[in-house]
Amino acid sequence: MSLSFITLGIGDAFSALRYSSCFAVEAEDQVLLVDCPHPIRKMMREASESSGVPLDADRVSAVALTHLHADHASGLESLGYFSFFVLQRKLEVLAHPAVANRLWEGNLAAGMECLIERRGEPPNDKHFEDYFDHTPLSTEAAVRHGPFLIESRMTYHHVPTTALRIHAGGRCLGYSADTAFDEGLIDWLSKADLIIHETNYGVHTPYEKLAALPAELRARMRLIHYPDDFDTSASLIEPLAQGRRYNV
Repeated sequence: MSLSFITLGIGDAFSALRYSSCFAVEAEDQVLLVDCPHPIRKMMREASESSGVPLDADRVSAVALTHLHADHASGLESLGYFSFFVLQRKLEVLAHPAVANRLWEGNLAAGMECLIERRGEPPNDKHFEDYFDHTPLSTEAAVRHGPFLIESRMTYHHVPTTALRIHAGGRCLGYSADTAFDEGLIDWLSKADLIIHETNYGVHTPYEKLAALPAELRARMRLIHYPDDFDTSASLIEPLAQGRRYNV
């Protein structure tokens, strides 16, 4: 299998039924996490059990981060700490500079900037570079990470967010990330062999817009980030199932 992915979570930020949307992309025995909600290691363990694919933090070579909303980024602190203390290595984060700009000061610093190593001694100040390596993604050119070649495109969302096209083994997986409906983005994603597209209420993409796309495109599309009341049995586009492995 040249390129595959395992769904760790498929729900939205308000789901009472499912984990937040996140998946692990695999090629050449290397695993790239796309987004990192909490509790990421529990999500990996349960997906490993259901899919039969061994998954844990030691197999993750990097996290491709689409944006900073908590349902997509809240697990970075725990995964960064686990990598630092247990695996004794830095966690690589692939993110567009517009996404990474506030990752430390706006999200991680409050919980990670101070370590007290010995009682009575001054705190041990830490910085982003102590825990993480940042590889910038670009909307101008593809970025290489191991067997993966990653392209990105900005989406319409509350905060800076990037859609992704991930290439490996002669195949391409497209991911909309969180976005309002965008015909330009649909066209960009249509170049992929398989497309994962979000659907939800509000600023997100309405299912009706995706259901009206050409049948050939819908056949190559899978849904993620859908709300708990979404009628999966009536969907014209296959909804992803949590904890399952898919080939691209």
